[in-house]
Amino acid sequence: MTDTATSARTPSGGAPVREFKMPDVGEGLTEAEILKWYVAPGDTVADGQVVCEVETAKAAVELPIPFDGVVHELRFPEGTTVDVGQVIITVDVAPGSAPAEAAAVPSQAEQQPEQQPAPQAGEPAAPPARQPVLVGYGVAESSTKRRPRKGAATAAPEAPPAGTYYAPPAEAAPPEPVNGHSTARPLAKPPVRKLAKDLGIDLTTVRPTGPDGIITREDVHAAAEPAVQAPEPVQAAEPAAAPTVAPTVGGEARETRIPVKGVRKATAQAMVGSAFSAPHVTEFVTLDVTRTMKLVAELKGDRAFEGLRVNPLLLIAKALLVAIKRNPEVNAAWDEANQEIVQKHYVNLGIAAATPRGLLVPNIKDAHAKTLPELAGALGELVSTAREGKTSPAAMQGGTVTITNVGVFGVDTGTPILNPGESAILAVGAIKLQPWVHKGKVKPRQVTTLALSFDHRLVDGELGSKVLADVAAILEQPKRLITWA
Repeated sequence: MTDTATSARTPSGGAPVREFKMPDVGEGLTEAEILKWYVAPGDTVADGQVVCEVETAKAAVELPIPFDGVVHELRFPEGTTVDVGQVIITVDVAPGSAPAEAAAVPSQAEQQPEQQPAPQAGEPAAPPARQPVLVGYGVAESSTKRRPRKGAATAAPEAPPAGTYYAPPAEAAPPEPVNGHSTARPLAKPPVRKLAKDLGIDLTTVRPTGPDGIITREDVHAAAEPAVQAPEPVQAAEPAAAPTVAPTVGGEARETRIPVKGVRKATAQAMVGSAFSAPHVTEFVTLDVTRTMKLVAELKGDRAFEGLRVNPLLLIAKALLVAIKRNPEVNAAWDEANQEIVQKHYVNLGIAAATPRGLLVPNIKDAHAKTLPELAGALGELVSTAREGKTSPAAMQGGTVTITNVGVFGVDTGTPILNPGESAILAVGAIKLQPWVHKGKVKPRQVTTLALSFDHRLVDGELGSKVLADVAAILEQPKRLITWA
């Protein structure tokens, strides 16, 4: 978090008020949507406490406040898209409080601290220096541990401060403990909170089973079994953007309008930009992958792959990496500004993943250097992380080529659009048992169709055909993974 994220002002006759601005959460993103507020006007907040969850075009992120105080005003309701740099919350702070900016740029003395004396008996130890970072962005595990909210069990003030954008429900009594657990803000990761929100589950009613009282996805699913949705508290806030339904005819809606934002908005913009800036060419090949399917079955029983997910996508990814090694010119990018072709000597392999938030394409960094078991582990982690909504913006930057497995939806293949800045994308169709001429006889064989789209500025027909033919040859005879590697 940069020092531009906060500012301070002192109203006439009042305590200093610090402003917390929407920070740049990384990778050049310019806006974020406020998914959920965890605090309300009048709540006491502590330095490092998470105050809200926001969603960018890349990932859901929890934002910690970088100073202590009492919430004065929430500037935007949930569901609002806010530009980076806009003030989203103001906090009344005590006079003389150290500015949060000082923690972001430590002095030379702080960078080389003197050894502190041990605390006396009964005297609390000094707290460690805070690292002003965003949750989920590559920090050490210890720095992401959430601090408990101060004053969580206290009642809200009778009237919100002047200028408050919205206030909590009037005369809201403190919630009663549920199942013997405290009703302070429950501990759960952002994907789990989103899952609970989608299922209509109040996290304060969920019994946690994770370490340190953390609520897991399984806990939320267990709580959803009775299918009883807790009523939402009413807030005097502007409603978040929601699908609007046209007037009904005969009791049935004729239209539904869904706001375009978040991942879907970013994906749409990227696809339009790619389709109308890079000249696409798509080539197809249908092939017999029976031997590949047999190898997949054998690898599942191999001890080297114990605990790893082995599927056809693993061998298809490895086949593409070998084909790129044999045809390195395909792994490049077009630099329009400098009118240069940038040859990449590494492969960051993107894997398109369908998630509840939309299509995400995180990539495996330096996939070309990984062994087959390492590639299997990276694929499994990448897909599970994407589906749980934990993918960081950095994981979706820097891709060079991509694989999209449309076969999981039962279709034969497609004509995929390139990710911006990439040279090629391979679409994998469904693998089906079909009649095939094998050794001069028609036999039932496992058959699929591959489609390779490429940027015709970088890749001519000959090069694209060689890459696709090499991938097909490897999948027909997977022993080439050894002889060609």
